[in-house]
Amino acid sequence: MERTLVLLKPDALRRRLVGRIIARFEDAGLDISRIQTVTATPQQVRSHYPDEEEYLRGMGDKTLKAYAEAGKDCSSAFGTSDPVGIAQRIREQLVEYLTSGPMIKAVISGPDAVKTVRRLVGSTLPADADPESIRGALSDDSAIIAGEQGRAVMNLVHASGTPQEAETEIALWFPDL
Repeated sequence: MERTLVLLKPDALRRRLVGRIIARFEDAGLDISRIQTVTATPQQVRSHYPDEEEYLRGMGDKTLKAYAEAGKDCSSAFGTSDPVGIAQRIREQLVEYLTSGPMIKAVISGPDAVKTVRRLVGSTLPADADPESIRGALSDDSAIIAGEQGRAVMNLVHASGTPQEAETEIALWFPDL
């Protein structure tokens, strides 16, 4: 059995999608081991998204790629074309987004839970997500629109990327586990 962390972000709650999203995990045979409503603090969110160059570079590179594919200039939205600088700005937008209202935090467990949840959730950018995934079916936001509006992409849900990341994130959001 493996555990992973899932955060249903404020837009999932505002749009009343919690039941539909949780049902996807349960329909896949996963167990909801722990679930709780939380209002995140800026410190929690900053701790959740690492301020490490490798992590930030990956986030910035993904944004640059989305802009290039759309034929747009990323530096006009972010004031830089440096991937780390872009990601630092996105990280602060994520702080604003995830503290904008209540969220659901959950520990989900089952065989290959991390991989299964990531498949169910879909790509971080809704436009790249499989149409059958949670983000592909339920999220309609765009990295380009979000960048132009100076906000994070509203993609409904966070899911840990690796088993190691899951354990680190579970310890952050559920320190008593």
